[in-house]
Amino acid sequence: MFDIITSILSALGGFGVFLLMLAENVFPPIPSEVILPLAGYTAAQGRGSLLVIVVAGTLGSAAGAVLWYYVGRWIGIDRLKRFASRHGRWLTLTPGEVDHVDRWFDRYGHWAVLFGRTVPGVRTLISVPAGVSGMPLGPFLLSTLAGSAIWTVILVLAGFELGERYNQVANVIEPVSNGVLALAVIWYLWRVATFGRSRRRSDRHH
Repeated sequence: MFDIITSILSALGGFGVFLLMLAENVFPPIPSEVILPLAGYTAAQGRGSLLVIVVAGTLGSAAGAVLWYYVGRWIGIDRLKRFASRHGRWLTLTPGEVDHVDRWFDRYGHWAVLFGRTVPGVRTLISVPAGVSGMPLGPFLLSTLAGSAIWTVILVLAGFELGERYNQVANVIEPVSNGVLALAVIWYLWRVATFGRSRRRSDRHH
């Protein structure tokens, strides 16, 4: 993987950064914490423009996010509620809770997208609920571009400053990303195991 990323960056420069970051958002196993610091390191060696790399990385990341946004739009709130009514335990949401999440996203979705785009393990997935809730494309793009720019600048500058030690960035971010994903899996399993329990308790009291 590392050799492939290196050869693409060497051959295509800024356009290579764009393509790799687009791919990273569509196929998350391609790690941005390797792509961007390496691109920053190449800029430090004079083999690329720092500004071009940041812009290309941001646009590539946002383009991948838009794809997942439209996956969410295709699912839609009505389809999600129908799924919740049949398979609520596996979704861990009832149709009523889907409505509640939808209302929450209507109010705070732009902040959720902005913040989510800077969190390892969350940054790709946050686009799906934005699409499901019907968040308008304009605000979604603004929040996505802002969050993607923050993420890109941090990683590119880290690679630029660390020089040959740019791979230390991945060594820091990877455990954080794995931790976030592990917590998400634990939370999901807990939700599945306890799904409907509070409602059953409420029914017994009534």
